Amino acid sequence: MSDALAHIDAAERLSPVVDDLPADTPTRPVTRVGIIGAGTMGGGIAMNFANIGVPVTIVETAQAALDRGLKVVRGNYDRSAARGKLTADEVAARMGRFTPTLSMEALGDCDLVIEAVFENMALKKEIFARLDGIAKPGAILASNTSYLDVNEIAAATNRPADVLGMHFFSPANVMRLLEVVRGAATAPDVLKTAMEIGVKIGKVPVVSGVCPGFIGNRMLSKRQEQAQALILEGAMPWEVDKALTDFGMVMGPFQMSDLAGLDIGWSRETSTGATIRDRLCEMDRRGQKTGAGFYDYDAERKRTPSPVVETLIRDFMREKGVTPRSISQEEILDRLMTPFIAEGKAILAEGIAQRASDIDVVWVNGYGWPRATGGPMYWAGVRG
Repeated sequence: MSDALAHIDAAERLSPVVDDLPADTPTRPVTRVGIIGAGTMGGGIAMNFANIGVPVTIVETAQAALDRGLKVVRGNYDRSAARGKLTADEVAARMGRFTPTLSMEALGDCDLVIEAVFENMALKKEIFARLDGIAKPGAILASNTSYLDVNEIAAATNRPADVLGMHFFSPANVMRLLEVVRGAATAPDVLKTAMEIGVKIGKVPVVSGVCPGFIGNRMLSKRQEQAQALILEGAMPWEVDKALTDFGMVMGPFQMSDLAGLDIGWSRETSTGATIRDRLCEMDRRGQKTGAGFYDYDAERKRTPSPVVETLIRDFMREKGVTPRSISQEEILDRLMTPFIAEGKAILAEGIAQRASDIDVVWVNGYGWPRATGGPMYWAGVRG
């Protein structure tokens, strides 16, 4: 354990260093930041800059959304003050650094603009094309995308060298990980500036190349595929989750899905009932927010295994002609880990991550991987 902890400590110190950037690479000044989107992510991202004294212009499309977003930010600060972490004067000072607006043109004096709208490529390209005509020369334009092609987003502008990804993790004002996504045209000084800003706002930045899901979500997708396959072979969602929480993860894949919301990307109008998720959403079991998803939840959001879900899964398997089998916790863990680790190796081989320890940093700081194991790549190496 001590060796594993020493490894991840060293990995976090190393992660801000980009190996192919010369030490004398300059950085760009960032004295005002713009945020497009005042939702959960946008507001959380904005707090990071207000916390260190940087003024923030935050843009929304409707006054109600802007007011709601700032109310959430204020609530976060007030809770910190109630716990004695901030004084009333400090809360007022931080809130005073926000300039809320419905005008994109107000971003014209920002040195860094971070887009934090929902994951829709057409919308992001529209925003960046418009931003291209508003942002001043030399401004850094960043997308908080968690999955989409940063090169395609950059191509919507006439300044792709100024564009990169800055993928924050939710809640963005708390989570330490920042995936900095280097586009094919991203200028060296833009990349170095983003990495240094990450450190200044208290994050652990890791540089990633462009691919679907970058480092963390690309690996996560392989684990999720296996989790879905396991429940269609005989394991229940809570059995799959238990294998990972017993290992030391903060939560399993189905707990995570319920927390995020099962209806992300789902539509009743287009749903065909082809998956377990479709059928749960059709029953309005959409996760914690509706009091039911893969689990049942009480008023305090305490989860319990759901007999409704067990029946639904068994009926689904019967329709598909599948006979359930008993699956051990050991097999579940192996099934989840094997393709997941293999994807990490592929990410490293392709140069998406510059070092194996960066992958460890991503998972320890962004996904609740147990720190005492050193991270997934270190753990896999020790395990052989």
